[in-house]
Formats: sequence, structure tokens, C-alpha cells
Amino acid sequence: MSLILSIETATYICSVALSDGDRIVAMRETNEKNAHSRLLTIFIDEIFKEAGIKASQLDAVAVSEGPGSYTGLRIGVSAAKGICYASDKPLIAVSTLKALALAMQQGAADGDLLIPAVDARRMEIYTAVYDPRLNELTAPGSVIVDESFFRNLPRHNRIIMAGDGAAKCVPMAGATEHIVLTGEVHPSARNIAGLAWLKYQQKDFVDTAYFEPFYMKEFLAGKPNVKGLQ
Repeated sequence: MSLILSIETATYICSVALSDGDRIVAMRETNEKNAHSRLLTIFIDEIFKEAGIKASQLDAVAVSEGPGSYTGLRIGVSAAKGICYASDKPLIAVSTLKALALAMQQGAADGDLLIPAVDARRMEIYTAVYDPRLNELTAPGSVIVDESFFRNLPRHNRIIMAGDGAAKCVPMAGATEHIVLTGEVHPSARNIAGLAWLKYQQKDFVDTAYFEPFYMKEFLAGKPNVKGLQ
């Protein structure tokens, strides 16, 4: 048994899951905005009660590390650290973008590019580019969503975009045949759990005392640097 509590609060979604290996045991999730501080601890308590366990019985705690909402990330990371300190358990940090890309895998074919998009400010998104096997083709960055962004994406690949930032892309990419926009995929603790299980097996833990969320501050405009795809 390998019990991992996974927390996702990087966006407007507040999501908590308890997993045993690659199986979800219990889960709570809401898309109610600005509810993280009110509901996160309630969700955690409910999951422990449903599973009949205490924090001391966990094997690890996983948290979405960002990029995303400053406030949301602080709430999630603070809760995760608190449980780790109280129960002396290791902390696992999972990329918000990679977890979102994991949720986008279904229906993706070889050659497709997965571009998870997390809403930033104004016409900006936090994003990275992955292949269907979740290999990272570009490092996470902040991108201004404009015509040049779409014009410079590879045209011989089908582009799949999802996440709460994808809505910003509709006016400029909606009529482009090789770009598929979906609003049905969102960050979830279910996907944090999937990647956390792999990291747990590799003992890929972070230092609880010094870990900080991944705050994106650089803003990149123009051509994504996807090696070998241009």
C-alpha cells in the first residue's frame, strides 16, 4: 500500500485526491472560484474520514507546484507542507502543466503536440509544449496570446490546447483547422496523483523546508522554440 494525498489549487479548481498506487481511493473537487481557503481543509478531512485513515498513515503528500495563481499555489503548498511536517512524510512536487498535459493524453496521436494553457493575466497564459508521451518539448513559460503566437506554431502537427487559458485562444485559433481547443480538460488532483505515483517510486521528493511554488514571472512573446518541429 502506498497512500499519497494529492492537492491541486493552482487555478480556480480546488481538488484533493487520495490514491493507493495508481488507484484513486477518494476525491473531492469544486470549480467554485475563491473557495480554496474555505474548502481545502474540509476536503482533506472528508477524504481521510471516507478512507478511514489518519495523516500519519500516508506515505507521501503531493502538490501542484505551478505555474498558476499566486494565492491558490500558496494555499495548496502551505497545506501540503503542514501535513508533511505534522506527520513526518515526504513532499512531492508535480508540474501543473505536465499534470494538465496528462489529462490531455486521451485521444492524442503520435505527432500531436499538447499545449496546456493556464490562465495568467490579460492576454497571457502559462504554457509548455509536450508530446503525447509527456516529453517536454519546450520549458514552461509565460506567453502573450496574439496572432504571432499561433502563426509560429508548427503547421504540420495537430495542436491540442486545453485548460482555463485556452478560452483566450478561441478568437485567433478557432478557425485554424490544425489547432484543437477544448474546455473539457482542467487541472485536477487525479492527474497530480498519477504523476506523483511515478515520482514516489523514484523517490523523487523535494525538501519540504525550502520548497516554494513555481511562480512564473518572465513573459515571452512570439515563436515557441520547439526543436526539430519547425
